[in-house]
Amino acid sequence: MRFACLGSGSEGNGLVVEAGATRVLMDCGFGLADSVARLGRLGLQPADLAGIVVTHEHSDHIGGVGRLARRHKLPVWLTAGTLAMAQDLDGVAVQVIDSHAAFALDGMEIQPYPVPHDAREPVQYVFGDGNRRLGVLTDTGCSTPHIEAMLAGVDALVLECNHDATMLENGSYPVSLKRRVGGRFGHLENGQSAALLGTLKHEKLQCVMAAHVSRKNNTSALAQRALAQVLGCADDDVRVACQTTGFDWIRL
Repeated sequence: MRFACLGSGSEGNGLVVEAGATRVLMDCGFGLADSVARLGRLGLQPADLAGIVVTHEHSDHIGGVGRLARRHKLPVWLTAGTLAMAQDLDGVAVQVIDSHAAFALDGMEIQPYPVPHDAREPVQYVFGDGNRRLGVLTDTGCSTPHIEAMLAGVDALVLECNHDATMLENGSYPVSLKRRVGGRFGHLENGQSAALLGTLKHEKLQCVMAAHVSRKNNTSALAQRALAQVLGCADDDVRVACQTTGFDWIRL
């Protein structure tokens, strides 16, 4: 099992997960040509994908899904709430999922789980191949007992470190946006992410990636430091999914 990121941040998101011969793209917030180019950097073509799973309807996650799915005849999985709010999915083979029910795609098990975010019916996902599990958590304003239960025991974790509380407070965003981003239906702050990681840390956890790092209200160094302190490693040992290049394949 392995995974790689096309890019992560407010300008577009996409994560590829591979289990055996099955590859799934989680979200696509990039234009069609850009998506194909980003897949190409990973040695993939759209035809190599079995489909796309979507977390929620915000454009940086779903904006490129319709065009990529139509052009390359890829099925799309998403919740009923996300479908109700989505645009540009005409002509796409859509499959509605239950936010609490796992489903299988060839040799991959995909477990959606609900998260608190300012969207209609947002979810995140845990991917497994029967031996290893990858947990993904971004676009949530806070943790919950259910989130912690879903991510317990994962072998790898892609974890949102969206903003630094002080940078957000002192930054240029209007007050209403600061409250939205920092609220319980917004995005995780470095300290919140570190606290959550502390509850999930265990000896099987091989890899933690910081993701969805704000360019205006955070730095990679601050995100790395927050997670490294929990993991007991050097700051540079924590990798960050960047907006422009994401990160290359990581094998579990």
